[in-house]
Amino acid sequence: MTTETGPEKLARLLEVLDRQDILDCLTRFSRGMDRFDRELFLSAFHDDAVIAAGPFVGGPGELYDWASALHDQGQVATHHNLLNVTYDIDGETAHTETYYLFVGRNRDETNWIAGGRYLDRLDKRAGEWRISLRTNAVEWSGLVPTLDIPFTDIPDIHLNGTPGRGKGDPSYRRPLTNLRAPQIP
Repeated sequence: MTTETGPEKLARLLEVLDRQDILDCLTRFSRGMDRFDRELFLSAFHDDAVIAAGPFVGGPGELYDWASALHDQGQVATHHNLLNVTYDIDGETAHTETYYLFVGRNRDETNWIAGGRYLDRLDKRAGEWRISLRTNAVEWSGLVPTLDIPFTDIPDIHLNGTPGRGKGDPSYRRPLTNLRAPQIP
């Protein structure tokens, strides 16, 4: 095994760093939407980005306002799961195709599931990758049977925090700690 760092290896390492920065950007969008964290959501987009999602076509701030109101009215929880990502990086511009699985717990206790792909053009400006153009290709959608959420009958289940939208969600707690007593069922 060689540990030499030649030009080819350096180029590959730089591409891996770009790919990771792009994935971090895509994740900020999803987490920002699910946690209703406007600042995090907007950090995934350049200010002049254009997004086409369902009936919406506009900029990032307008998208956040529209989508968060839609999700607040319709769901008590959402998960924008990112799956396969392909990258086509050419200098300071990248095109990605990201498969997604959306799941929402609707206010009427039904569950909505949808799948599709985010088709993005990202530009690296001032050393930072952000989305410049997004098209949302929704490919399927439906309702799944409603079941009780597991473990809600455990008295101390939320001592470590109650899942929710906003910065009160336990994922924002630093340092993350356990407040539940040891218990082996």
